[in-house]
Amino acid sequence: MTYYGTWHDARLMTDRTFATIVAGSLVLLAAASRIVPHPWNFTPMIAVALFAGARIGRPWLAAIAVLGCLALGDLALGWFPYGGMEWVYGSMLLVVAVGRLLRTRTGALPTLVGALGAGAVLFVVSNFGVFTGSMYPHSFSGLIECYTAGLPFYRNQIAGDLLFTGVLFGAYALAVNLKMRLSVRAAA
Repeated sequence: MTYYGTWHDARLMTDRTFATIVAGSLVLLAAASRIVPHPWNFTPMIAVALFAGARIGRPWLAAIAVLGCLALGDLALGWFPYGGMEWVYGSMLLVVAVGRLLRTRTGALPTLVGALGAGAVLFVVSNFGVFTGSMYPHSFSGLIECYTAGLPFYRNQIAGDLLFTGVLFGAYALAVNLKMRLSVRAAA
């Protein structure tokens, strides 16, 4: 016997499609804001990667969306390719993985912890990439010097991560909630 589903199954698929469209639109909008003048490291990219991992259903699609947004932003800013980009792009894939953990952990606290943790991942990995280059001596003191030099940028990053994560996850929740309310009204 072939199962064709029910009206409820079709509506759920429509809700998923709606959620994917909203998530994709928010990712593109936030990524586009990266090319607007802003303080150093005050960007939406951690939030974009975290959000894409949490709300885009397929992990590979979330990864492609984030890497594509990064590459397009870097091209628009005239920074593509650049030395050490593999550390930044790799760490953003790790942030997408952190976002995957938020698929089942909803609410403000898990999202806040995810944003702070994801920002720490980028800070640690990308600054280690800088350390492996030629700017700092390859010693423990060189490593400490490298991370210390990155702290002023990290302050801006944390502020951007928290702001943009709140905006993305909040706008998504509002859009899905509004769609649900409109669906209930239409069905009544």
